[in-house]
Amino acid sequence: MSDELKGHYEKIISLLGEDVTRDGLLDTPKRAAKAMQFLTAGYNLSLDDVVNGAIFESDTDEMVVVQDIEFYSLCEHHVLPFIGRCHIAYLPDNKVLGLSKFARIVDMYARRLQIQEGLTKQIAEAVQQVTNAKGVGVIMEGKHMCMMMRGVQKQNSSMVTSVMLGDLRDSQATRDEFLRLIGK
Repeated sequence: MSDELKGHYEKIISLLGEDVTRDGLLDTPKRAAKAMQFLTAGYNLSLDDVVNGAIFESDTDEMVVVQDIEFYSLCEHHVLPFIGRCHIAYLPDNKVLGLSKFARIVDMYARRLQIQEGLTKQIAEAVQQVTNAKGVGVIMEGKHMCMMMRGVQKQNSSMVTSVMLGDLRDSQATRDEFLRLIGK
């Protein structure tokens, strides 16, 4: 863990008016620095690291859907969490991706300072890149603490973003199949 990062947290806590030497805060700068490193660990990964060769030949050409992948990210505007679910569909073209790799791709990009719109696009483009699929669709549903805890303070608000590539973009019937399979 970076002593520099820990020092910055000590400074922030002090600037907020707290005493960093008080019992409950003694290890807080260290814990906060460690948590931030974990929450932004996606910067230390590449798509090749995450996929790790788990692309397999297959004669499957029907839609594959992985839904309800939980994600946790930090908004790049306020460094507050946004959390939710990600649904991914793709139309294989002689290659399928190992199931766990979808969650790993989502985590890699989510564990960076983000906006949900960019996160959705990054995931779709990554799945397209590694599978060379005929089509890829990603839908993300998120709840943003920057809108719930501060600002307008709307507790029940959520955001839905989508990116459709290839056949999922070009064919309404294919897009409708994806939406039907995830119950939307």
